[in-house]
Amino acid sequence: MIQRLTGEYFEQIYELLEKSFPLNEYRTHEEQKKLFDWEEYRVYGLVNEGDGRLQAILAAWELEQLTFIEHFAVNPAERSRGIGERVLQEVLKQLSGPVCLEVELPENRLAERRIEFYARNGFFLNAYPYLQPPICKGRQAIPLRIMTRGRAISEEEFNKIKEELYQKVYGI
Repeated sequence: MIQRLTGEYFEQIYELLEKSFPLNEYRTHEEQKKLFDWEEYRVYGLVNEGDGRLQAILAAWELEQLTFIEHFAVNPAERSRGIGERVLQEVLKQLSGPVCLEVELPENRLAERRIEFYARNGFFLNAYPYLQPPICKGRQAIPLRIMTRGRAISEEEFNKIKEELYQKVYGI
């Protein structure tokens, strides 16, 4: 069962972020932990009932105009078993309004597979250039693309999403 995770799972969440993302795509331990103080920030997870270990997480910002999926990861030991699709679909059922996420540029097979995964699950790749600001001090900006649930968006809609993400998530 997918549940909203509390700070008691923080160390497992952070460990999964470290295993699943390049350094420039997640915050420092201290900064990531502080996010649990923000009402808009939520982490959903699938917990193994037997041993209490996280099988997957989906971290999202539920903002005024949209929900932004910031991190989505499946424990490496659990991959290729359909868990990712199940977690994503169950969390999406709980969210209302527009949903977006960032993906790497389709420059290699792994990035293409991620984009294909999200496309199979109802997301559309938008071609507008997008630069993810540094997620925290000491990290680099990353050229990415925005995918939106349900349909592609206009450039005007893209600019509104970008502005909200830059202000609320990245503090710019």
